[in-house]
Amino acid sequence: MNSVDPVIQLCGVRKSYRRGTSVTDVLCGVDFTVHKGECVFVAGPSGCGKSTLLSIIGAMLSADAGSTKVLGCDLATASAAELSRFRLTTIGFVFQRFQLIRGLSVIDNVCVPMTIVGRKRKDARSTAGQLLDVLGIGDKRDESPANLSMGQCQRVAIARALANDPELILADEPTASLDAASGLNVVQILRELAKQMNRTVVVITHDSRIFPYADRICRLENGVFKSAPPDVPVSSSCCIDTMSASVLDGF
Repeated sequence: MNSVDPVIQLCGVRKSYRRGTSVTDVLCGVDFTVHKGECVFVAGPSGCGKSTLLSIIGAMLSADAGSTKVLGCDLATASAAELSRFRLTTIGFVFQRFQLIRGLSVIDNVCVPMTIVGRKRKDARSTAGQLLDVLGIGDKRDESPANLSMGQCQRVAIARALANDPELILADEPTASLDAASGLNVVQILRELAKQMNRTVVVITHDSRIFPYADRICRLENGVFKSAPPDVPVSSSCCIDTMSASVLDGF
């Protein structure tokens, strides 16, 4: 991928679901472009197609029509094996309900993606420990996820998403299960990943409290993007209290 090419470029993407003879159109010709280092929020009411859009970008779901290119990969023509490898090595996923494995410790949860790609256990645990330290929960590395707060669980999920050093982070309603303070802290972290580590971040949300942290807000309704109002400016106070930019820079 050329450095000036968009990280995400969707053109005319359509997706429908069939149930018996009933057809529900979810995405109706979506165009969506995101560039490297952007932190973009996709907002809209429940059922408008936000999570379907994210699943297509993340190569977990195929579009019925349209062009889907992510990090230079044409998702429509890639094989299942190629898509699996692509997801594992170039995309980090952050889920609403964390999806942590309760039978594993915090650090071993973060190690899972690295183990799958064949990294040695010692190396994987070293990287996982560094990530947990950066995210302010290094002291919880040997705990079970069951003993953590929801905010701490989401930090573990972010560490796991970063484990294989992905270029793209996709977060599906990352603040929905969190209280206000924890939710704001998590989205601050995601924004810093874009700005300090030059990652590209796409956040699916309907949480208006976090809108000031976006570079752009794209509003999806009835399967299409609506004309958006002027971008919400990022507050000068949008900074992370629990970790410094210099630490992120150094990771």
